[in-house]
Amino acid sequence: MKKYLRISIPLLMIILCSCSKEYLDTFSSTSVAAADVLASTTNAYAALNGIHRVMYTQYDAQGQAGEGSNNLFRDYMGEDIVFPLANGSAAYTGLMQWQTHRNVNAGDVRYVYRFYYRLISNANILINGIDGVPGVQADKNIIKGQALAYRGWAHFQLVQLFAKRYDAAAIPNAQLGVPLLLVNTLVGQKRSTVEEVYTQINKDLDDAATLLVGYVRTGTAAKSNFNVNVVKAIKARVALTQQNWDVAATNAIAARAGFTLMTNAEYLSGFNNINNQEWIWGSRQIDDHNTFFFSYFAYISANFNSTVLRTQPRAINANLYNAIPNTDIRKQCWDLTGASVPIPPAGARVPYQNKKYLAQSATSSNGDVPYIRTAEMYLIEAEARARQGQSLAAQTALFTVIKNRNPNYVQSTNIGNALIDEIIFHRRVEFWGEGFRFTDLKRLNAPLDRVGIPNHLDALIAVRSIPAGDDRWQWLFPQDEINTNPLIVQNP
Repeated sequence: MKKYLRISIPLLMIILCSCSKEYLDTFSSTSVAAADVLASTTNAYAALNGIHRVMYTQYDAQGQAGEGSNNLFRDYMGEDIVFPLANGSAAYTGLMQWQTHRNVNAGDVRYVYRFYYRLISNANILINGIDGVPGVQADKNIIKGQALAYRGWAHFQLVQLFAKRYDAAAIPNAQLGVPLLLVNTLVGQKRSTVEEVYTQINKDLDDAATLLVGYVRTGTAAKSNFNVNVVKAIKARVALTQQNWDVAATNAIAARAGFTLMTNAEYLSGFNNINNQEWIWGSRQIDDHNTFFFSYFAYISANFNSTVLRTQPRAINANLYNAIPNTDIRKQCWDLTGASVPIPPAGARVPYQNKKYLAQSATSSNGDVPYIRTAEMYLIEAEARARQGQSLAAQTALFTVIKNRNPNYVQSTNIGNALIDEIIFHRRVEFWGEGFRFTDLKRLNAPLDRVGIPNHLDALIAVRSIPAGDDRWQWLFPQDEINTNPLIVQNP
């Protein structure tokens, strides 16, 4: 991993300087030493804010705007986002066609890999150095706790993409995972096993939760920070992926403590405001940090005036849309004809068109990016309890969310697989465009199935079916990593 580590350390300094005028005044260089970051807790906080900024900053190409873009990459590989126009923009059809992630020279593969290891490397500077920094212990706990949460979360994102799925029936999971990076080094690291990676992820999250006890987020960008709720939410996701049902349910319940579901009016307001009461974790995009044609909203919103969206508006899988009851507020996030969508100037209107996401305006792609919402924690609890055979607990958790979205919803009487299928259906509707579908299919060991979806165009998607367990469920490591790290083993 030599090349990526060399890039990542200066990156923290560059972002750090751009986010803090005081720090820039002190260190005019754009590449200060890690020792300066660790000179005081004030500097370390500035570095932490730089990592928050990395979550939505632009990278090497348009459409590479941090975690929001990564969410879209994963959803393009599912069946529920549709590119409806044969003559529209073809950007990112390579992901829909399951080609990009298997191309070692693809810029987006390099970007995704480098993005998460940049976060990890920068977090390691704080994790491994903050204890020796002069300052109040409470501040050092907050900084280290958040850095540990970043490291655990980023390794989790990587192992879901670049390794085979975790299988609770095959513990210990000896299949190759990803390199575990716990210290900053220029020496290439071998791939740890999937079991080893998940063990470290859980340790980082548990340590983070301990250090962040009592931490209260404040300020206009408060929800960009990790507190105990966020850490517990990530822990719930990890446990769900590991099929550790009780841990998933109990952490999901803890994560949503103090948060409530949004109103129906808020649900239709554009999914762009971090102050939404349901958001547990997200990125607040500052107006003067506009990422223009790079941003999440430049690729998913209904109204921003980009060529991508003007000529290829996003639509929902017609079969999924048709299965949503008319009394469910979520159905209004798409338009059957496109007539009510606030399109940009000269934008196309298409059937099943998206209007869930709204940018600041046709000329500004700004918008806050959602990562974790309260609804997810209810649905994690519901799925975990259903898989434990605790049908009533699962039905109750599901009812809480869906009754909020659909006043006509009656608590489910389904049990077993029928109840699980109902929960997964609502995950698909609830989190359309938020990055869950590829990893959900993979953790469920389910196939990709686009057969019979009428608004998918064969010329654009190329593939309608991928069997569960196929080698193509693993992303290939970028060629730059293969070239610079002799210890890395490429996926099949």
